[in-house]
Amino acid sequence: MESYTVRCLFRWPPRPDQRLAYLYEERITLWSAGSLDEAIALAEQEAGAYADADIKYLGFAQAYALVEPLPGHGVEVFSLLRDSELAPELYIDTFFDTGTEREQRSR
Repeated sequence: MESYTVRCLFRWPPRPDQRLAYLYEERITLWSAGSLDEAIALAEQEAGAYADADIKYLGFAQAYALVEPLPGHGVEVFSLLRDSELAPELYIDTFFDTGTEREQRSR
């Protein structure tokens, strides 16, 4: 088994004190898996459990194969929240899927 990190994107509902329409979360978790696709599948399953009636998983995941295997299947290793007025598809295209990334696409 190899170790992978997988970044998933979520949209939170706006809080009453927010100026902007959306709050997005970029969340990275750690996985042991047999392949990149398997790591993404595991992360997306966890993302569905993490999301709830208010927090929406946006169906966007990127994975990275770690050079050294690490323990901690499914552990969150990074999270970033960003306010934005952009709708989900435009948000992803603007910040994460611009077309200039050097990445392998999951099938």
